[in-house]
This record gives sequence, structure tokens and C-alpha cells, in this order.
Amino acid sequence: MTAVLATKHVNVPRGALESIAPFIVRPKDSLTRAEDEPDQVPRLRPDKIRLIQTDAGIMYVAVVQMHGVGGVVWEHNERISSTWSSVVDPSGGWGSTRSLSRVQPWTRLTEEGEERTLAALENTAPNREFLIGNVDQAVNALSKPDGHRSYDLLEDLVLNGQMEPCMYVPQHIRLDEAPAEKADGRPRYPAEYWGWMAVRGNNRTKYRQQLLGITSAEVLTGVPFKKLGHESKDISVNPNYWLAQYSQLLNRALAESGEGPNEPGSTGQSGAKDATKEPAEEAGAELAERARRASKVAVVEAHLVIGSPTPQRLFRIVQSSNRRDHVHPPLEFGPNDRGRALGRGVLGLYTAHGALDDRTADVLAGVAPIDDLPDVPAEASIATLRDIRSMRLLAELFPTEEYKRQLIRAALSEPAPSQLQSTDINRRVRAWSALTSESYPEPWNPRVAEVLPRASGKAGITLSGRSLTELLAAADSDDDAFEELLAYRAPHWLASFDLIDADRGSIAGQKIDDEGQQANRVRRSVANSLHAMRRNRVMAVGLLRELASAMNEGDRKPFQVDVTGNVTVQRATRAWFNRAFPKESGTRPYNKNKKANGSEDETGAETLPLEHGESETLTVVDNPAAPTEAPGETDMQALQRLKREFEHQISALADAISDIPDELSQIKERANAAGLEHAYDRDPAEELSTRVTRILRDLRKVPEAVLDLGP
Repeated sequence: MTAVLATKHVNVPRGALESIAPFIVRPKDSLTRAEDEPDQVPRLRPDKIRLIQTDAGIMYVAVVQMHGVGGVVWEHNERISSTWSSVVDPSGGWGSTRSLSRVQPWTRLTEEGEERTLAALENTAPNREFLIGNVDQAVNALSKPDGHRSYDLLEDLVLNGQMEPCMYVPQHIRLDEAPAEKADGRPRYPAEYWGWMAVRGNNRTKYRQQLLGITSAEVLTGVPFKKLGHESKDISVNPNYWLAQYSQLLNRALAESGEGPNEPGSTGQSGAKDATKEPAEEAGAELAERARRASKVAVVEAHLVIGSPTPQRLFRIVQSSNRRDHVHPPLEFGPNDRGRALGRGVLGLYTAHGALDDRTADVLAGVAPIDDLPDVPAEASIATLRDIRSMRLLAELFPTEEYKRQLIRAALSEPAPSQLQSTDINRRVRAWSALTSESYPEPWNPRVAEVLPRASGKAGITLSGRSLTELLAAADSDDDAFEELLAYRAPHWLASFDLIDADRGSIAGQKIDDEGQQANRVRRSVANSLHAMRRNRVMAVGLLRELASAMNEGDRKPFQVDVTGNVTVQRATRAWFNRAFPKESGTRPYNKNKKANGSEDETGAETLPLEHGESETLTVVDNPAAPTEAPGETDMQALQRLKREFEHQISALADAISDIPDELSQIKERANAAGLEHAYDRDPAEELSTRVTRILRDLRKVPEAVLDLGP
């Protein structure tokens, strides 16, 4: 430890080094003395130190040989971030999910009274049981994203060992609750722990420990004496003792079994238990089998974070160290966690270049409460706090400042502004939506927010600056306020209360709605839902106000609103929403109407405002049986109708095409789960492929035809 602390660039706490030292194999191999200073304290060899540069800053890591059981699965791992209730949810999650405490830099006062920050993290936990529960849940949560792998990682470690090193960062955890005492007055367990948390390689850490028979929670808080071959019910919290005892137990069992280490081609299965064996013999056989399967991960290379010139940003630095390796391909990250990681990457780059202060970045990244933001109103409601953070995130992901546009393009590897495509905009939108959902009890599909125009990425988004309360109060008569609520709030609010969802594709067999009624459900995009709300403004404003009230009252179930916008006594459901705001068909006929204000005429029929060049407004007639061209329709009116229909068809086509990759992925996953080698037989697959080719051939003619209609 003295040698490490004497090494240049190292500024890790001594307690952290003491906690990892028992796991280091042959530590002297990593040390050296200067030939011209034989009496000086040894230091780490230069070739054992690596400089790692990330978007958020730099850090130094030590390359060591570590016992395979070392390290702890990190609950703050970004790939499972949607598992937890976030500190930026002002409701506290209402008890729906487990929460994580805020991670902060490890800071202490020196003897001179000065505050010093070192390269380590720190957080608190209510008690030891809660801490163990969080670590165990993190281990379990890894199973879901790990399903995206195309191979069995556990068996790969058995057969091939660990090919890539994991990275670990020191974290100090203090318990809020004093430990229980033994009969002699001594505490049953420590009141604080040092753990080396897996920044990179959480799954590898999990499976190594599974093979060796020790859990991450035990590495962090202590191993039961029973696992060490003793009858005591106590636990050993000293790794110097339990690691040596357990290693001897495994080695002795393997030697007594007469078997060698695991060989390639072995199944690794111990088979059925032998009923003729004594319990002690059976236990010994199990230990020997465990040792044999874990032999190739008994010692692994590891990278330990031991220094950083900006330790106050260490949390963001370590999280961004392997973010780019994981958020672009599908491996291990679900859509929500991938979106959050992308957004945090942008925020990290902003802070590294001084474009965003650390305090604000922490709130937007989800690691500090919303009231840490400057200028947050006192006694702000839950809905207001969530809105402040979401709108600030929107402004950062669609910036108007040129220097931020350059940074976000670099962070997301985007093309030039003139070449931005819908996929580029939607990547930002998903990051905004996924990070926004951290302020709510449950995450939603981040695709619900994919309603922003492509121009948003080029020019950025400028908000009115009005508070949520002001917008809701003015939405009845203020068009700008109503549109700002619909475009930037409604998708998230509706998704949070399960009134809408991103269109996921096939609806085959969905014949029962969410009120238990027989109904043919239809595919519907979020944009279509917003269009329907625009056509029924009174009910839409009433619903938005009710959703805000529901948030402020414990995220309770919202109530329906009537045609006057007043709240009723019936609960709002997705089926009700689809009836109250019916889907627009896209090919509705239009009739003449002399009014020009987009309101209802004398008959109660809904009207649409004139577009440029029209002399009259057109009444929407929801009658599929009506003729396409209404009697008396002028050429100008017919032109405007046809243009609307064509633009709607293009939007619907874009929505359908964006669904295809997800649908194909789901089909493949279901086929694999069903044990099928192929989802389609050859003939149907070839027929579908041919149809797609024909469609593409026809679509290639469309761009030129559209350009011919322009100047």
C-alpha cells in the first residue's frame, strides 16, 4: 500500500487499498525500485499503470492479477439503471421499487482543516440488510440484459477463462443504522464497508463468483463461517482470513478428488448425487467440482482505478469509460438504459469542456435530486419539479448554442447538421425520454417521444420559458401554450399513466381492451394520439390538468374528463383514451364550411383551419362510407386534401418502416425461445423478401416524382 501511494498520479484512500490487498496475487511482481535510489520506497512499475481518457475526464488504473472472487457487482451500473427508483424522482418512487442512495466523491478534512477529495466514491445505506438486498438485486437484474448475448458467458468462462479484464472503482459505504450488538457489547458487523465495484465486467464478475460459490454481497459484507467449513452462525468480515480459508478448502477438495483442472470439451456437470456417499463426502465432491469448473478464473487480470486529477468527477468518468462500447450495439443494454447512457455521455462531454456545470449535470444525469438545480421554486409541486428537469434535458439535447451542437455531434457520432436524419433525431429523443423517465416511478418505452421534427436537430429547440403552471392555466386560449404542452409533455405524461405506448408492431389476437370489453384494437402512433388531442382541445386541456394533479397526489390513477374538460368519477384507461380521442383515419373527406377559425360550426361538426392558399376551411366528416371527394369541392380544396393525405401516408410509412427492425428482432427471439431453428420456412421467407424488394423498387420512384411537384 505504501508503494502504491508513493506512485505518481495515485490519490486513492489508504482504506480502499487495504480492502483490495488480500485479493491481489503476487503483489511484489508489480513493484520496482529506482536503480539509483535503492533506499527509496518501492513504487508501482510504470508498465502496470494505464492512463484512460474518457469524455468526462481522465483516470489512472493499476493492472494487477486478482483472485477470481474479487470485486463487487455494482448497482449503479448503467445497463440496469431502470431497475431502480432514482434520486431525481421527487415522489420518492412511492415505494414501488428499491432506491439507490446518491453517490458522491470521497471527501475528508485534513489535519489542517482543508477539504480534500480523493479518487474514490462514497454513499450511504439504511442498514446492512438493505445494502445486501441492493447488491443481490443488481446481480439478478443483470440476467435480463445478459439475455441479449449470443453465447453462454458462464460456460465460456469455464472453458476459456476470462479473456478481457474487468475494471473496478473503490467505493466507501456507510450504514445509517448502528449495527446490532452481540452479548458482549461488540457490534455484530461493521458500520462501514469498502468495496471495489465493477465499472466494466459486471457480468464477468457475477459469473466468476457464481463458479467459485461466493456472492458479491458476501465479498462486500462478509462470508458465513459455514462456507468456510465451520459450524458457527457468524460471518467473517476480514478477507485476509476468509479468502485464505476458502481457497484452501477448494484446493484441498480438488486434490483429494484426484481430478485435475477443467479441460476443454468437458461438460462441467457433476451429475446426480451418489446416494451411497456420506454427507461429508458429498460436500467434498461438490467443492471439488466447483474448484474444477472455476480453475480458469481462479486468477484474472483486473484494472483498479487508483487515481484521477479530477476526483470530484470520478463517478461520471468511470461510468463513461466503456459506455461507447455498449450503447451502440444491442449487447447488454435495453432501449431505456441505452438511451440514458447516451444522454449521460453527452452531459459528461459538456462538463469536461466547461459547457455545463457539475451541479446541473448531476441532476440531469440522475445522480442528484432536482432541488439541487439553481432557481428551483420553493415548495414546487412534483409535476413542476419533473417538468423543470425534463425541459432542461430537452434544451441540452437539442441545444441552440453552436459550441454545444459541435459537442453533441461528437458525443453521438452524428453527421453534419445538413445531413441529419430522423434516426439521428430519434436517438437524441430517446435519450431525453429515457432520462426524463428517471423522475417517474416507472420507466416507459422511450420511443413515445419520437414526435419531434428533423429540424430540431439543426436549429435546436427554444422553449417559451413559462412554468408548467402558467402553461396549464393558459392552454385553453393560448395556442403556443397548448402546443408546447402537447409536443413536449403529453407523450411522457400519457405513457407514465399507461394511456398510450409506442406502437410496437403486430396486434394479432388483441381482441380485449383494457376495460375487458370486446374490441378490435388498432395500431396507433403517438403522433396520431397527439393529432387527436389537437382536434379536441377542451378535453385535451382538461386531461393534461388532471394528469398533473394525479402526479402531485402520489401518482394516483387519473380520472376521465368529459366533453367540457371537467373531471369525472371514472378512472382513465387506454380504452377510454382511444374513445375520447379517436384515431384519425388519414383519408377523411372534407365538406365546405364558411367558418375559418378551426372551431365547431352550427351543426357541431369539427373544422380544420385553412392552409396557405385555401379560401375556406374544411369540415372533418368521420364517415368511412362517405365519398372521397365531397360534392362541391373546389380544385384548391381537393389539392389541399390530397396533400394532407399524401403527407399522412408518408408519416405512416416512416412509422411502419421504423417498426420493422424491432419486429424482426422479436420474431427471432420468440423463435429461439420456442426452440425453433427458423421462424419461417424457405418459401414464405423468399416471398416476403421478394415483396420487400418490389416495394423498394416502387419507392425509388417517389422522391423524383415529389421533386417534380416543387419549383
